[in-house]
Amino acid sequence: MGASLLSARVCACETAARDGSPSQALLGHSEVQRFGSAQNFASSEHHALPQPSDPGVTAVKMVSAKKHVPIVKKRTTRFKRHQSDRFKCLDPSWRKPKGIDNRVRRRFRGTTAMPSIGYGSNKKTRYMMPSGHKSFRVNNVKDVELLMMHNRTYAAEIASSVSSRKRIDIIARAKQLGVKVTNAKAKVTTEV
Repeated sequence: MGASLLSARVCACETAARDGSPSQALLGHSEVQRFGSAQNFASSEHHALPQPSDPGVTAVKMVSAKKHVPIVKKRTTRFKRHQSDRFKCLDPSWRKPKGIDNRVRRRFRGTTAMPSIGYGSNKKTRYMMPSGHKSFRVNNVKDVELLMMHNRTYAAEIASSVSSRKRIDIIARAKQLGVKVTNAKAKVTTEV
């Protein structure tokens, strides 16, 4: 899937350079060097993508995430603070019990479970979203360009402090580079 998409980008880049069209190249020289010659990709079975009708448009099809082992969450329920169900003044957010006689700290049978290292997720899928990407906070257009070569691993998440005007620029650049934006509709779309 990824190789065929890349081959299509290489072919489109070559045709744009050969025809001398004003459209920007879809693929840089460093990417061609990294993945080998363009002829290798042109010989693959699926190398043709539909070309945009307007020659000035250089949007690239969104790439899917890398293949990974299934994401397994060992525990999804939050750990609750001991006796937070008894007293209203105790917030349910977890606090480690420190008392000398505390039965939760001593891990007696039938008591609340404590967080421990065994509940941790697989290192390969830790912090991974259901789409298979990991989140990367973006504040400006330059931050999006960092993800150009890593668009199958990371997805851009626009910071909440970014204005709607800058968001439009960030989303447009991400579309050109094929970078997934997790919150692309935030502060941009209006309610009807």
